[in-house]
Order: sequence, then C-alpha cells, then structure tokens
Amino acid sequence: MKIARKPMKKARIEIIPMIDTMFFLLVFFMLATLTMTTQSGLPVNLPQANGVQDETKQIVTLTLTQDGNIFYDKQQINSPAEAVSRLTQQNKRELLPTVIINADRSVEHGRVVELLDAVRQSGVIKVAIAVKPSGDSTVTHM
Repeated sequence: MKIARKPMKKARIEIIPMIDTMFFLLVFFMLATLTMTTQSGLPVNLPQANGVQDETKQIVTLTLTQDGNIFYDKQQINSPAEAVSRLTQQNKRELLPTVIINADRSVEHGRVVELLDAVRQSGVIKVAIAVKPSGDSTVTHM
C-alpha cells in the first residue's frame, strides 16, 4: 500500500504583521516627540475662574512670582515703579498696550493691587489678570 504524501509547503515570512508593528512604532515615536516640547517661561500657579476669555492680545506681561519677584516680559525688574516707567516709555512709542498680570496664587493681594495701581498710573487702560480655567490643575508658563 502506497501512501500519498502531500508536498511540504515552503516557509514564508509574513510581512503584514511586521508592517503593523512598524506603523505602531512610527505613531509612538511621533507622539513621544510631540510631548518633548520645552516651554521656556516662568512657572506661575494661577487662580481659577469660570469666565476665561483668550481673546486678549498680549503685548506686555507682568509676572509676580511666589518668591516676590516682578518680571516685565520675562525680564526681572526691581519695583512696580520701574514697570510704570517702562510702560510710560512704551506708551510714547506705540498705542496703549494691553497688560496681562500673572500673579501666583500665594502672592499677597496687596502686592497685586500695588502692581495694578502702578499699571493704571502709566496710563494703560486695558489690563487683564491671568487665571486658569476651572478644572485645570497644571502650572501655566507665561
């Protein structure tokens, strides 16, 4: 009795799973590189507010940090009076700027009012105090 044997199939490499793996790795590395962006700014823990609007055009940013330093567009200044002189100079060169005040949550209320009063003394009309939307617990960098 003779048994009929089927010819053995040749081994072959399946390329479809390898393509799937390569696409997965491509997407993974694309997302990983997007999260590696660095934000160069000053960390300020902003208070929260419900009526936040991002329509204000930022021209001048004044920042009060937790340790009491004042920054005028990322340049440290000594006092609110120096902010007044810089804003007055800018008023002479351009139209009145919009000023955004970034004050850390732990800064005393009096320091924020002092800076706000200094901004008003320079003749600036458009002033906004930066807040983060409710439910956002991340630190904002300006």
